[in-house]
Amino acid sequence: MLRPSLPPLLLLLALGFAAAAKSPYQQVLQHSRLRGRQHGPNVCAVQKLIGTNRKYFTNCKQWYQRKICGKATVISYECCPGYEKVPGEKGCPAALPLSNIYETLGVVGSATTQLYSDRSNLRPEIEGPGTFTIFAPSNEAWASLSAETLDSLVSNVNIELLNALRYHMVNKRVLTDDLKHGTTLNSMYQNLPIQIHHYPNGIVTVNCARLLKADHHATNGVVHVIDKVISTTTNSIQHIVETEESLETLRAAVAASDLNSLLESEGQYTLLAPTNEAFEKIPREMLNRILGDPEALRDLLNHHILKSAMCAEAIIAGLTMETLEGTTLDVGCSGEELTLNGRPIIANKDILATNGVVHFVNELLIPDSAKTLFELAQESEVSESMNLFRQAGLSSHLTGSERVTLLAPVNEVFKDRRPTVDSNMRNLLLNHIVKDQLSSKYLYHGQKLQTLGDKELRVFVYRNNLCIENACIAAHDKRGRFGTLFSVDKMLTPPTGSVMDVLKADHRFSTLVAAIQSAGLMENLNRPGTFTVFAPTNEAFRAMPQGELNKLMGNAKELASILKFHMADEILVSGAVNALVRLKSMQGDKLEVSMKNHIIHVNKEPVAESDIMATNGVIHAVSSVLQPQGRFLRGIPD
Repeated sequence: MLRPSLPPLLLLLALGFAAAAKSPYQQVLQHSRLRGRQHGPNVCAVQKLIGTNRKYFTNCKQWYQRKICGKATVISYECCPGYEKVPGEKGCPAALPLSNIYETLGVVGSATTQLYSDRSNLRPEIEGPGTFTIFAPSNEAWASLSAETLDSLVSNVNIELLNALRYHMVNKRVLTDDLKHGTTLNSMYQNLPIQIHHYPNGIVTVNCARLLKADHHATNGVVHVIDKVISTTTNSIQHIVETEESLETLRAAVAASDLNSLLESEGQYTLLAPTNEAFEKIPREMLNRILGDPEALRDLLNHHILKSAMCAEAIIAGLTMETLEGTTLDVGCSGEELTLNGRPIIANKDILATNGVVHFVNELLIPDSAKTLFELAQESEVSESMNLFRQAGLSSHLTGSERVTLLAPVNEVFKDRRPTVDSNMRNLLLNHIVKDQLSSKYLYHGQKLQTLGDKELRVFVYRNNLCIENACIAAHDKRGRFGTLFSVDKMLTPPTGSVMDVLKADHRFSTLVAAIQSAGLMENLNRPGTFTVFAPTNEAFRAMPQGELNKLMGNAKELASILKFHMADEILVSGAVNALVRLKSMQGDKLEVSMKNHIIHVNKEPVAESDIMATNGVIHAVSSVLQPQGRFLRGIPD
């Protein structure tokens, strides 16, 4: 009986689900097959690292970048696993003949493993009936062993070599789809575990040895070729820390932070273990402070622990990994060297443990959460600001245990001149230090912040910016042990009075103040509110024809209308203006505010001075009196 065919849509869905179910290794292999199909059936594209014998099936990113660990590769085309060439025919049309594991070892490039199987009397077992999987070291893997290690194995072939080979074997058929990330397989040597990691980039490792050729079927099992001779692992990460002489300082730090139980618990972690040398590179005062602070010390150590096991062979490009401390590290490679945050600081890699892997690092990775504000600033573009705070005698607020948030202008602010630190500047700097340790993601529009200078600052949330008074946050905040660093784009101007107070105190606006009084708007601009005022200077009024100015000043209703056209009932600081902003004036018409060449324009007129802050708004000085659309058409009545 014929089965009914699937409708096309259901067939596509079924195929899609089948593709989605493929393991990362199979997906990469499929990509290599697609790239190689023009050379005939069952041909795979392989990338070889120039100057080495290291080869990789190619994923999409590698294919276009033509690089592994930043080094150039060449593309070659080889038979996909399980196939071979036929003389006179294109590609690799023939499946490899199926034979037992012993004979398959010779076919797939692991003749040395085959030889040692013969010497150790393993051959009868892997030629006979049964179902086995063998992770067979390549010929190069055996050759890379030290002469001492190889001699100790081969000189006692009936015991040590046999045990070593049986540790590479599993008593069942295991294909790459069965090699799940983070699982273990019981080997045929005393059931000791073999650690499996199957990474998203398609690389599979066995005790951190990379699978080179996988899924070669045999009549009695499967052969996978790997790039190292693996050895048994019985020690936890904690045991490695306890027994390694170069980790003496780390050992004391782990004990002080009570992380021993974690490092000996079940799981799969990566410990980036700082050596004694790494600790010695840190200024003694800073190191003593961290070692004496349990919370900072725990953050420091957790910043060196990745949430999953990451073998060096799995890293062929940069990737971001999360630490137990909650932040991320950029793990990458440059040629043969592993890198952390772009620096080749890993001294020894792939020390395997029962619960993960250890890489020794010769520099300490200090997270922001363990740093003071001054230490945070060393890695930010605010060094000029920090010099000012230091000269003003405010260092104690930025190095102690006081919970504060520092608003630090970036160096660009001081490119033209560096301010003199006097009593006024010291008071201003005190208002750049906010009481309490804040995080920018929890700030909200209209929030009030108290400074150490006893000023109240307002938070403004805009579509493309987050500002505190006139200063907008120029970079993501850095949260330290006790303080948070906000890099801001200008010196803060704390408000000193209402809009009317500010206008009255500035001689440039005497004509405007008189006009506001004549129009009856003074009380309005003195009350609490959120005003933006584009304030015409005296020169702006003088630039008007005298007759028109006289008529305007003599007509309270028209004067009020013109003045309201210069005002809006919301606060718009310059940092809010990226694209065109249309602001509804209190007169009713729209004001068009834009930014050109770092200068604010309102209705295409440049603003002479922006961000003059008041307790109930912000003032922008303009050099012309703005006219509502159509005003000159209707004129001003006599």
